[in-house]
Amino acid sequence: MQICIVGSGAIGGFIGVKLAVSGQEVTFIDKGEQLAAMQNKGLRLITQDGEEHLTQGTNATGNFKQAGRQDVVILAVKAHQIPEVAVHMPALFGPDTSVVTVQNGIPWWYFQRHDGKNEGRRLKSLDPTGVIKANVDPGRIVGCVAYPAATVIAPGVVQHVEGDHFPLGELDGSESVRCQRLVQAFTAAGFRSRIISDIRAEIWLKAWGTLSFNPISALTHATMADICRFQETRELAAKMMEEAQQIAGKLGIKFRRTIERRLEGAENVGPHKTSMLQDVEAGRALEIEALVGAVIELGRLTQTPSPAIETVYACVKLLNKTFTEAKARLKLSSLD
Repeated sequence: MQICIVGSGAIGGFIGVKLAVSGQEVTFIDKGEQLAAMQNKGLRLITQDGEEHLTQGTNATGNFKQAGRQDVVILAVKAHQIPEVAVHMPALFGPDTSVVTVQNGIPWWYFQRHDGKNEGRRLKSLDPTGVIKANVDPGRIVGCVAYPAATVIAPGVVQHVEGDHFPLGELDGSESVRCQRLVQAFTAAGFRSRIISDIRAEIWLKAWGTLSFNPISALTHATMADICRFQETRELAAKMMEEAQQIAGKLGIKFRRTIERRLEGAENVGPHKTSMLQDVEAGRALEIEALVGAVIELGRLTQTPSPAIETVYACVKLLNKTFTEAKARLKLSSLD
């Protein structure tokens, strides 16, 4: 298949290199230092076990029209970057092109092909002007939850931290031929992948943790294990997850794990820096709305109070404003 990775950062780079090594025809779209590095040296992946893969002669571009029509587009930019790229994405579309979304948090398409009373509702926190909905037809979308952790350690170099699970699902819950083909491609690339009938429930399961661990880590500069082992932040994360569970429940979502089990799983990841903390340290804009703001919007839609989530949201939003306006980054450094 011809597969285009839009955004070759940590997760996009991880997926793209593995797919390319497995024999798929992969094109990367990016910009800046990451694009220059890929064009000059290829894209290198260092796996969890220390094995290295390098895409030789990487097909990388910053031009959507140059990339041309694709069978599959894997949309791997951060959620707040999607409106910027959405206007260019139709250049990648043929009649049957699929768009696989791997963002953290609640997706902009949550109520598309939903078959409920909110069918077609646009989440304003994620698609404020409607530009995404106008350029990406919901019939193209295949939902995907990216469970692995990875980081870009240098331009053109992605470090895989842990995990290999990428469940996929149609928005209407059907088991389609295109999902079967995608699962086959992901499996051949060495990932664990399967079709699930309720992709929204799976998204909530991951979002349940990211909506708490990410902003708390950004505010405290603590790792996931640190958050879970410090009583006050463990309790705060649990309270945020409890509020999110109540919101999700009013949308018909049932969680197959308890809050305590989710906290234990996060603690077992160890001293891993969340993606939001990595962004704070690098001076990049934070992925606040998909991880936290959209949950608040859904809470208001379902008339469900979420005081803990709203408090943390306000603090992390101000943090983002402070360091982006100062064009600065925040990273702990030793006094020794």
